[in-house]
Amino acid sequence: MSEVVEQLRHVCTLGGYESVLAIERAVPIIHAGPGCAAKIWATLGLQNGCQGTGYIGGHSIPCTDVGEKEVVFGGAKKLRNVISNSFKVMDADLYVVLTGCTSDIVGDNVPDVVKEFKNGEKSIVYAETGGFKGSNFIGHELIIDAIIDQYLKPVDKIEDKLINIWATVPYQDTFWAGNYETLRNLLSLIGVKANIIFGPGQGISALDDVPKAQYNLLISPWVGLKNVIHLKEKFGTPYVHYPTLPIGPTETGKFLRTIGNLLNIESKVVENVIKKEEDRYFYYIERAADVLLETRLLPKHFVTIADSAYTLGISKFLTNDLGLLGDRQFITDDTPKEYEKQIRESFDEGSNTFMGEITFTSDSGNIKEYLRNTKFRTKPLILGSGWDRVISKEVKGYQLSISTPISDRMVLSRSYLGYEGALRLTEDIYSAVLQDFQ
Repeated sequence: MSEVVEQLRHVCTLGGYESVLAIERAVPIIHAGPGCAAKIWATLGLQNGCQGTGYIGGHSIPCTDVGEKEVVFGGAKKLRNVISNSFKVMDADLYVVLTGCTSDIVGDNVPDVVKEFKNGEKSIVYAETGGFKGSNFIGHELIIDAIIDQYLKPVDKIEDKLINIWATVPYQDTFWAGNYETLRNLLSLIGVKANIIFGPGQGISALDDVPKAQYNLLISPWVGLKNVIHLKEKFGTPYVHYPTLPIGPTETGKFLRTIGNLLNIESKVVENVIKKEEDRYFYYIERAADVLLETRLLPKHFVTIADSAYTLGISKFLTNDLGLLGDRQFITDDTPKEYEKQIRESFDEGSNTFMGEITFTSDSGNIKEYLRNTKFRTKPLILGSGWDRVISKEVKGYQLSISTPISDRMVLSRSYLGYEGALRLTEDIYSAVLQDFQ
């Protein structure tokens, strides 16, 4: 076991502020030391698929730049000034105050400061996100909970067939924007209206509609589960936990049937959609069958190195739909222990073959040690991050970056979800294989 954790693939709790940036016209206000937000932005935005800054992100984020003076005398006054000035110069529909390690340790009374601004025209909430509380996956949940408690209000009427969609964590998941659009489009095919607060064209109106939904749908192994439970407790909205990202015909068909049954949508409608989408998918797969199969370019074994959502979703697609064999699946999102058993069971559920051993680790050193000491009979396909490019070359594997940090690709609206996403993933895998022949 390594004494030093190498090459982490996530950031601290404060990194949850990226989820605020994913809500249109929402602005985070950081109450932390200088450099915290900038380093997180460089990791999740700039160096992770070149995602950029969002509406008011990067170096434009308001920050108190807590220093020695605030550590000794407290930073409440400085926070008050930053909030007041942010209201004047930042045009937004929602402001979210987030604390860093220093302000949490010092014990600044952030709730009282924020309360002073509650009665004005601006909407403002706060979340205590000191980095020592865990990863930005935890920070994401803390921020959503803060919005639930401090912003959302009960409604008189529930809207039929309106479902809130909660899935991958914005910016931490390089493909988040395309994923949410894909989920919206998939559900619209069977007559479901998806309410999504993240991404283009959403913003505060989608946030206001959250209590109106008939269901909350969580598409994630564990991140966000506390949020949908919280929504049920506060607004009585039932939730559906679908742990696997729907990638490819097998899982996407199952996903659509699950939602169709949930909302009592006529089976014929759902099956017609599935048939139409599968026919198109298999047209392209069959057209390329001679390349995929007869030339034996397809790698026989694969290794995934990603968070639990992508490791689970991609592994099921590669085994159930492309017929590959799983070698080892590394889950790198610092999964809380209470969820590990459930995630292991999700790998086995509905799978036609063994996907390999499941390993939970945040240490790239352990991953490198495994790859170096394993004798692969054929070149393995290694689906990981930009961190894994060097070790993949060392063990003569095919490498594709699909998880944070993605430093060798630009990602805008790309998604691997659904039928179209599975075709894109297949293209990307074979492009990586073919590059080996150049």
